Amino acid sequence: MASIYCCTECGTNLNLSTAHLFPPDFYFEAGNKGTLSFAAIDPTKFKLEKEDKIRPFFETVNYWGIQRNRTKIKCNNCGKLVGYVYDDGPPLTNSPGQYHFGPSQVIPRAPRYRFKTKALKITTET
Repeated sequence: MASIYCCTECGTNLNLSTAHLFPPDFYFEAGNKGTLSFAAIDPTKFKLEKEDKIRPFFETVNYWGIQRNRTKIKCNNCGKLVGYVYDDGPPLTNSPGQYHFGPSQVIPRAPRYRFKTKALKITTET
């Protein structure tokens, strides 16, 4: 019995494999509430769009904003936003990290494709 993940807007099969699905209790720094996280996706089914956003945050005179760089995942068929790409997946190396404190953001990490559960229609096939 396999799950089929479709876009809620247009009903297109997004070809997401449950074999690449992270377990629900897997820890991510960006969180995972209301989302499903995959290690790999089919690039023909999605458009990836870079987003650079600066939010005003006035702490001192010299510090005036928080910059967020992320990539939007959109359905290739209808263009609906279905999730984001984060770089907080498992470390790409077996290095103990800087000063042997364990894996950190200094160590390159695999991308994590985080889909909103509201943007996916999940059905099972027997």
